[in-house]
Amino acid sequence: MRDFSKVKKVVIKVGTNILSKDGTVEIDKSFIKRIAAQVAELCKSGRKVMIVTSGAIGMGAGQLEIEGSVRGTKMRQACAAIGQPLLMAEYRKAFLSCGVKTAQVLLTTDVLNNRKSYLNLQNSIETLLGLGVVAVINENDSVSTDEIGSAFGDNDKLSALVASKIDADLLIILSDIDGLYDSDPRKNKDAKLVPVVYELTEEIISSAGSGGSRHATGGMKTKLEAAKIASNAGCRIVIANGREKDVITRIIDGGDIGTVFMPKRKLSNRKRWILNSDVCGTIKIDRGAMKAIGDHKSLLASGVVSVEGNFEAGCVVMLNGSAKAVTSLSSIELEQAAGKHSDEVRKLLGPGRRDVVAIPEDIVFLDF
Repeated sequence: MRDFSKVKKVVIKVGTNILSKDGTVEIDKSFIKRIAAQVAELCKSGRKVMIVTSGAIGMGAGQLEIEGSVRGTKMRQACAAIGQPLLMAEYRKAFLSCGVKTAQVLLTTDVLNNRKSYLNLQNSIETLLGLGVVAVINENDSVSTDEIGSAFGDNDKLSALVASKIDADLLIILSDIDGLYDSDPRKNKDAKLVPVVYELTEEIISSAGSGGSRHATGGMKTKLEAAKIASNAGCRIVIANGREKDVITRIIDGGDIGTVFMPKRKLSNRKRWILNSDVCGTIKIDRGAMKAIGDHKSLLASGVVSVEGNFEAGCVVMLNGSAKAVTSLSSIELEQAAGKHSDEVRKLLGPGRRDVVAIPEDIVFLDF
């Protein structure tokens, strides 16, 4: 459970609250140095490490001397554009003092949703890891907006997607909280830290609450959602207080610190991409079709009841709110083919096209 001696790939998420000095937006440079020193030791032991960091918006706000929360998409983008190079400069300086090279990677969800760019990014990251470079990843907040759907929402989710992408053995989420409690420690002084979670139940997720701080967007709920994403990659997750002394080293050494989440399944890389991609629409299917895909069979057009949204062939869609799939047909083609048998679909589509809506390898259920 806490034996991480065989861990080879590690993703470490560093939250805004522990990057900043108490009560300020100023980056705690000494903290970054401590993180760099611990990561450098992991690299020397032969492990491959990536860091997902927050803090760019906070640093930009500090430079602009903005008090309180940064509101509005344009202002958050501006703060991110100012703060990101400053944040990266501190990471680069800290790691160079430990003899470790770094690289900056900025992402939006569009990159991960598109299969081609997803694979290109995967190759790029694997090359960096092979060179012994620590990639420092952040959301590209200067272009990400909630309105256009390119924002991850928080770097907890981003860290889990990265861990899933590179087949990480361990995801460490460092925050200003000690881990998962059995109740809200702010309201209940008798709340106890949960040392291990074997299954992320809806009860646990719903009781986690939400919210973040002035410049942070994540709370415990987002961390649990991140744990669920990483769990589908067979990746263990530890949520711990980043201000604990030698926190990373102690976690790797199997120390009883924070909460460890145990995975229950490991999906293929393609199925993980499908599961974590945003959907372009929904296909409503009948009970027989739902049972068929549950038995690892293809989804046929004869089982399609209705189609919602506009999408092209090759897009990821939702199936009855229970599964996701890469569709072989566009929404227009599906509307024409719905309820028809395969021979009718072949005549409708013409030669060289699949007569099924989705094959088993392109279908993944949301829960298990």
